[in-house]
Amino acid sequence: MSARTAGHSKRRGAPKSWITITLLGGVVIALLSWTVGKRPTTATSVAAFPTTTPRAVPSFAPTLVNQTAAPGDVPPGMVWIPGGEFSMGANDPPAMDEVGMKATEDARPIHRVYVDGFFMDKTDVTNAQFARFIKASGYVTVAERTPRAEDFPGAPAENLIAGSVVFAPPDHPVPLNNQFQWWTYVRGANWRHPLGPDSNIKGKDNYPVVHIAYEDAQAYAKWAGKRLPTEAEWEFAARGGMAGKPFTWGDEFRPNGMWMANTHQGHFPNSDTGADGYVGIAPVAQFPPNGYGLYDMAGNVWQWTADWYRPDYYNKLAAQGGIAQNPKGPDSPYDPSEPGQAKKVHRGGSFLCTDQYCSRYIVGTRGKGEVSTGTNHLGFRCVRSAKGAMT
Repeated sequence: MSARTAGHSKRRGAPKSWITITLLGGVVIALLSWTVGKRPTTATSVAAFPTTTPRAVPSFAPTLVNQTAAPGDVPPGMVWIPGGEFSMGANDPPAMDEVGMKATEDARPIHRVYVDGFFMDKTDVTNAQFARFIKASGYVTVAERTPRAEDFPGAPAENLIAGSVVFAPPDHPVPLNNQFQWWTYVRGANWRHPLGPDSNIKGKDNYPVVHIAYEDAQAYAKWAGKRLPTEAEWEFAARGGMAGKPFTWGDEFRPNGMWMANTHQGHFPNSDTGADGYVGIAPVAQFPPNGYGLYDMAGNVWQWTADWYRPDYYNKLAAQGGIAQNPKGPDSPYDPSEPGQAKKVHRGGSFLCTDQYCSRYIVGTRGKGEVSTGTNHLGFRCVRSAKGAMT
């Protein structure tokens, strides 16, 4: 991070604009973004969506899995997800504060959805896979590009630097109401250098690629003859044929004392004990797969989906009644906390998730991210339609 920009070298950041400079408490600081590549956008009206909560499905109904076999050979590194009808959404929240399960109100009401069968990557896209794409295509990720002055009128030249946002835990406990305390914008951080220019991915071919913006994930998917999953496809796959379970593996977070996902242990954000075997990110497929043979559908790194984010989208689907057929998300994005930023839905949680702050390893819960955002806990996996189409 630039000390000239932030006012001091240890300023940590949250999802605000890195390039925008503001005056806060008499001190000039940089309001960090999840990425420097964020462009100004226009707030989208929420008026077209229901403002009242419709009658929700009272509980999870059984998942009705299609019995259709995979159409032809399963592509290498993928599994067949048969599709079917299921109850989509999060379990009712326990009595927790706003950073716990109450923060997942956008994942209710529970509603019925049908999705066609599709193929899905067994794991998140790895560094080795992404490197092959880069070598073949010459593609340059958002985090590696220097922001253009014309895209950010009035921004000081010293702020127009390529980089990305990295988790930087404080060395002591802090209140959990200010993400500035554990995120920092790092010049030179990108998929090749996950923690900054002094880090690299040598020897980490089997780790999930990170610092991936939405257009980066799309570019890889197109090159691979695949696409990104819809949110409904992602959740159907994550549930592995089960209905209403809080975790992709069942009812208990640690069945028989076994760690089932890479999450945060210890005191968040300042101490990760690594009790599950990993402090920070882990290689793919280190924990048991779910019922469909998918690895890391909870924890490790967040995953992009194709759907725009709106907190009221499930209300809209439920209000329509019946069974939503292959829903592809709302037509436009809206996040009331940052109404001017276009966001897509994230799923799965990450190595930072904990019931102290983020419980998004619970299946059915939702995350969100500005489309030009890449961080060191965000990756993706791809799907392929049954007919092989990329749409």
